[in-house]
Amino acid sequence: MSHKIGVIPFDISGDRMAVMFVTSQNRGSWILPKGDLKANETHKQGCKREAFEEAGVRGTLLTDFPMTVVIGKSNGIDVKNVLVTYYPLLVTKQVNKWPEDHKRERHWSPLNKAHKVTERDDYLQLIKQFDAIAPWILEIAKHKKA
Repeated sequence: MSHKIGVIPFDISGDRMAVMFVTSQNRGSWILPKGDLKANETHKQGCKREAFEEAGVRGTLLTDFPMTVVIGKSNGIDVKNVLVTYYPLLVTKQVNKWPEDHKRERHWSPLNKAHKVTERDDYLQLIKQFDAIAPWILEIAKHKKA
């Protein structure tokens, strides 16, 4: 079983949070950015690279809140389970052109409606976990934005 890293891109406005989804390359499902670490790359470096490559965002990675889950990854023929450690990423910059903009769309959703964006159980469980720790993430994010 391979291990990947990923991000949950989010932004805040007052006490409200929004999460950014991107489309998968193969099926166009709404997912969260993830990928393999490159040689000698830290989780922080890999997460920031994946966030920019797949979603065109940069930001502050909240390393105190890792969430490791099993995500199904389709190769077009079958689905393999992969272990992914996701970190919240407070988005500070969003660009219009990014490395995978021709392959992916992005979509912001209020956190309380994020469960309606993806139909996949694996991502729904991750969003539930993120929502459960949202008060702590929000508190840290407010200090980072100040």
